[in-house]
Amino acid sequence: MNVFMDGLMAAPLWVQLWVLWLIIVNSASFVFLKHAEGKVIATVWVLNGISMMAAAELLGYNRLLGAVHVVWWTPLVVYLFRCKSDLDTSTWFGRWVMVLLCTNIASLIIDYVDVIRYALGDRA
Repeated sequence: MNVFMDGLMAAPLWVQLWVLWLIIVNSASFVFLKHAEGKVIATVWVLNGISMMAAAELLGYNRLLGAVHVVWWTPLVVYLFRCKSDLDTSTWFGRWVMVLLCTNIASLIIDYVDVIRYALGDRA
């Protein structure tokens, strides 16, 4: 965890704030465990966190860490996109799922770009 945290603390402020937002939005899944989607999101969030810390320890803090989100969040976003028509966005749960879906899609855009840049030689 030190490699990840050290890298994050050295990152620009916008990256730190973005990661904080990701933590807040995804961790809210534990409030919604009575919903099937909440359970799925919480499970993926825990697995993502474990994978991110392990990847940082093995690979260092670099663009390739985006691959962890690609692996876990791509199927999650597809799953939630399929469920969204059944969501009642007049409830806190429905609103939260939509915010999470938009947040994780935005993160995936950044992550796919980072992974591609890494594959093209940008090792930052």
